[in-house]
Amino acid sequence: MILGLLLALASALATNLAFLFKYRGAVLVDPIEARHPLRSAAALFRSRWFAVGWLVAILAWILHVGALGLAPLSVVQAVLSGGLVFLAVLAERFFDFRLGRWQWFGVVITAAGLAVIGLTGGGAARPQRSSLAALIAVEGAIFAIGAALLAISAHRSVLHRAEGLLLGLAAGALFGVSDVAIKYLTHAEGPLHGLLSPWAGTALVAGAIAFYASARSLQLGPGVEVIALTSVAANLAAIIGGILVFHEPIGSGPLQIGGRFAAFCLVIVGAALMPAHAEQLEPDPSTPPTITPAQPR
Repeated sequence: MILGLLLALASALATNLAFLFKYRGAVLVDPIEARHPLRSAAALFRSRWFAVGWLVAILAWILHVGALGLAPLSVVQAVLSGGLVFLAVLAERFFDFRLGRWQWFGVVITAAGLAVIGLTGGGAARPQRSSLAALIAVEGAIFAIGAALLAISAHRSVLHRAEGLLLGLAAGALFGVSDVAIKYLTHAEGPLHGLLSPWAGTALVAGAIAFYASARSLQLGPGVEVIALTSVAANLAAIIGGILVFHEPIGSGPLQIGGRFAAFCLVIVGAALMPAHAEQLEPDPSTPPTITPAQPR
């Protein structure tokens, strides 16, 4: 259990560092085109920033899978939610972003809310079990939400900034689909059985769509807000999956259940604050991130 939490913490740090590198690279290449996925992917990987970010993301994914195999899904996502604080610190200190007071407040209360939702589930106290019927229902519902967000973002009346935020939410939902499927595969009887499972295909398809949606969202939307909303959507989808698919308890009493509901409200408020009160100065994407702390303001 402790090792799973440490792996989740390392994954949170690597995930947000990868997002910032990928943002730096994505804004330098031609717009992602759904009609030309291979050409778009090649353009992304020709950017050294995006390529480095993708390699760091692979490391984060390996750490994430390891954490999912050792700890309950909701607990892992609670630790990963702390990555929002990592995101804010890394963005300001090393990537020349400037977050306003409300954005910091939104990041902190969102991370705190997600952590409370995960840690009050008590999932570690019970052996993990899963329901195939619930998996099908949850995965189908979250995938449909992601598809709906993608469709809305493509509407001509949607502004670029809003399109980026919607694509970030869609990517997060689809990353959540992949996370729940991967957690289910950790219950498979041996690695070969897991690889041959249709849920391995589900994880790959959802991850591939999320890859393009996330890259395009980074091109269109404000960097920190897009990354934060992507993380929020992925974490909420995985926590819901933990409760409904893997029977991780909602709470052990009225106080705990009420605390989780209040924490969920904090997540919604915090996510709304981040884009609504944007005060950051977007950095020059062609400038390498500085490795020295920002001067006191």
